[in-house]
This record gives sequence, C-alpha cells and structure tokens, in this order.
Amino acid sequence: MAWTETLTSFLAALGLGLLNGVIRERRHGDDGEIAGTRTHALVAVLGFVTWGMGLHVFLVCLGLVGALTVTGYLKTVDRDRGLTGEVALLVSMVLGALAYQDPHMAVAVGVVCAILLYAKQPLHRFSKELVSERELQDALMLAAAALVVMPLLPQGALDPWGVLKPYTLWRIVVLVMAVGMLGHVAMRAVGARWGLPIAGFFSGFASSTATVAGMGHRARTDPGMVAPAAAAALLANIASLLLFGAVTGAASPELLNALKWPLLAGVLGLVVVAGACLLRADLREDSTSGSGGHAETTPAFKLSHALMLAGLIAGVSLVAAWLRQLYGDTGVLVAAILVALAEIHAAAASIAQVSASGGMDQRVAMWGLIGALAASVVAKTVLALVSGGVRYGLLVTAGLVAMLLATAGVMAVGA
Repeated sequence: MAWTETLTSFLAALGLGLLNGVIRERRHGDDGEIAGTRTHALVAVLGFVTWGMGLHVFLVCLGLVGALTVTGYLKTVDRDRGLTGEVALLVSMVLGALAYQDPHMAVAVGVVCAILLYAKQPLHRFSKELVSERELQDALMLAAAALVVMPLLPQGALDPWGVLKPYTLWRIVVLVMAVGMLGHVAMRAVGARWGLPIAGFFSGFASSTATVAGMGHRARTDPGMVAPAAAAALLANIASLLLFGAVTGAASPELLNALKWPLLAGVLGLVVVAGACLLRADLREDSTSGSGGHAETTPAFKLSHALMLAGLIAGVSLVAAWLRQLYGDTGVLVAAILVALAEIHAAAASIAQVSASGGMDQRVAMWGLIGALAASVVAKTVLALVSGGVRYGLLVTAGLVAMLLATAGVMAVGA
C-alpha cells in the first residue's frame, strides 16, 4: 500500500473514531460514560494498526477491548442498562480495521452508524410512540411475504397455457401490501391536516371503488362537502390508476412500457378535474378530524384482500387463456372486461399475464386494458350517482370520463 493510500485510510479511521466519540460524549457526557471522544479515536486507530499487523493481532486486541468494555458496563449498569455505548466502542475498532482495507466503505458505514447514534431520541419516539403494535405486525408480515415467501416460489408456469406463475402472482400480492403500507404511513404522517384530498388519494391504493362510495356518503350527508368529496374520489382513482400500471408492469414490463404515455394522459385528465373541484371547495384543515388516531388501529393493508386479488387474477388468467383457446383474443378481452366491472386490477393483471406469455398481440392487449378501464368507469359512475347524488355523481363522472378519453386518445394517436 502506497503511503498516500495509507495516510488516507488512517485519516478515515481517525475521523470515524472522533465522529462517533463526539456524538457519544455530547449525548452522554454527564452520565459517567466510559468511552468519549478520545477513547473512540484511540480504539479506531488501534483497529487500523492491528489490522495492518495481521488478523491474529487484531483479534487479540479486539478481545481485550471487548473485555474492557464488559468491565466498564458492569461498573455503570446501575446507572445505564443500555449497551449502545459498549457496542459503539467495538464498532469504532472494526471501522478502523475496515478503513485499512476500504476507506470509502468504512466512511459510508461509519456515517450511517453516527446517524444512528445521533438519532437516539427520534428513534425511541418512533419505536415507542409513533408505531403502533398493529403497524409493527403489518410491517413484519410484509417483510415475511417479500423476503421469505417470494424467493421460495417457482418462477415457471404451472399450467399448460403458461399464465399461472406463482412467483409473479405473489409479487402482485407483495405489491398490493406494500402500496397499502406506504399509503398508511403517509396518512399517519400528514394526519388530518390536509383534509379529504390526501385521505382520498391514499385510500385509493386500497380500493378506489370503496373510496368513491365512502366519499359519496359524505357528500350526501353534508351537501357543503360535495366538491371536496368529489376531488377526493378522483384522487383515489389517480392512485388506483397508478396501481393499475404497477400491477400491469409486474406481470408484463413490456406492456407497461408501451402503455406509459396513455396512462400518464389519464392521470393528467383526473388531475385537471380534481383540481377544478378543489378550486370550488372551501376545504378546512379539520375536514377529516379524528382520522389520524383511527389510523393507528386501522390495518395498513388487508392480507385477505391481497390474497383474494391474487386468486382472482389466477382464476381470470386461466379462464382467459382457456377462452382464447376456444374463441381467440375476443374471449380473453370479454372475460377481463366483465371482471373489470368489479376489480380493475385483476382484469389488468390477467390481460398482462396472457400478453407476457405470448398468447396475445401487444396492441390487442393495450386496447383490452383500455376496455377494462372503460368497464371500471361505467361501474364507478353508477356507484357515484347512487351513493352521492346527482351533483357528486356528475363531478366524479366528469373526471373518470376525462381519464378514459385522454387515455384512449393518446392510444389512438400513437397507433
């Protein structure tokens, strides 16, 4: 190792030791802390030097520092039962050794460790006050679904038509769960301050149909909230359209890439009408008062809903593949459009699945997705009129029709 590289590595080790030591001393300088700025700096330098002398020397010194750390902990355990200071001291020594090998990696890891040391109070508040027991359970369930279950599933098709792929189906389940978690966290972060629009948007990731009905009920019971309720319903459909694209991309990235501009046009159509509704609305910050506390006990996502969606996608995909064998592409599209009256994302995934397996021309699949959107617009229009009355229904219908026309128009221009 050249002397310039050695000097750089040494300075990295020393700097990391000083950084961690300063943070520990500022946070616990009056609490009898055994390791402050000088101790951390010396231990980091010790790690750097002993690693250069060989692995055996480093391990012996690491053991000695560990023994001293245990001794210090036993002396201060009555005042501080935590182990952060002791672990941080060992981390400083290991970072010193890492700096000898890869100073850039050591600096990156060291900065992350320093941030964790500095953010004691925010992290404690996050873990003890902000995150509820239910949210922790949901986060663990999502992690298990994504990191444990999904890697174990086969990626090949189980059916003769090549559309029933467990890995792809479970990826959609994880996607729905993750989107629900993201929306839940965002709702908890903003609370009720931003009113119905924020609530509507994030509710749309779970179910835009349910949001249209719920906002319609609010508009019917409070005529003064018709415009903001309609805006919230349209923002929910923006979220649903984003999830529509994500589900399509999970099954067929090529199909999503071909459909990205029409979908973007549809989003813009919804934004324009929702914005017009908001301009007419006199929104109050307390328009959704009480929702923040309720969110703590509300599940971030419903596993049953995600599993039902995956099961519906699998069933529709099989039926669509079978109908295609009997009646060609027409059978696939008819089946998907009928399903879209109740569940647009299942219809999108089934069309994308068939397209990805090579069973349908991409252009036909794209127009099939537009047809599924049209079926969903019809169903939500009827629901909006029934649940919220004529004025609410017309506002929601205007946004949905603008979305459909913009999407189909860009598709036609690009044909």
